[in-house]
Amino acid sequence: MAHADVIVRTEFEEAVSVMRDTANDASFVSNVVAIARTMTASLKDGNKIMFAGNGGSAGDAQHIAAEFVSRLNFDRAPLAGLALTTDTSALTAIGNDYGYVHVFERQIRGLGKAGDVFVAISTSGKSPNILLALEAARAAGITTVGLTGAAKSDMDNLCDHILKVPSTKTPLIQQVHITAAHSICGLVERAIYGDPNSGT
Repeated sequence: MAHADVIVRTEFEEAVSVMRDTANDASFVSNVVAIARTMTASLKDGNKIMFAGNGGSAGDAQHIAAEFVSRLNFDRAPLAGLALTTDTSALTAIGNDYGYVHVFERQIRGLGKAGDVFVAISTSGKSPNILLALEAARAAGITTVGLTGAAKSDMDNLCDHILKVPSTKTPLIQQVHITAAHSICGLVERAIYGDPNSGT
């Protein structure tokens, strides 16, 4: 049991270390702010934010989209967030007819429009269906945002804004992704609806 305790403490210490490194990364923080401003402008213009990822990143896509549509920190009108990971009929039809690599790309082409924002989540930065979706988004005039890890990947050149977590461990990258997404959503809802604690 003592060995298990050490494993747990080590995992928490690693998570805290990565979180601290990220918080102290001025470029990462400024990119979070830039992404929030981009999303705010898009939403104010009547556009939407789309999210996609695989596995745990699919869960993150749904999590973040739900907080835009529902709420994060306070009651307010819904914001247009859409997870491309939830429509099982679309996902299975596209996967069956065209291949799994196209499940997000075809949704981007069918549902997206210039002025929208697409948030692509891939801890490795190498997911083929995410890369194809990013290419489709750029071709359509959709702003591209990437959430990934420290490794260099093709995502780097396909994103207008990118958040690279200073780690190559998937669980740690995912923990930072959801924290960064909470920060972005919080900044966006304050920018659009004001800070309820300041009376603005």
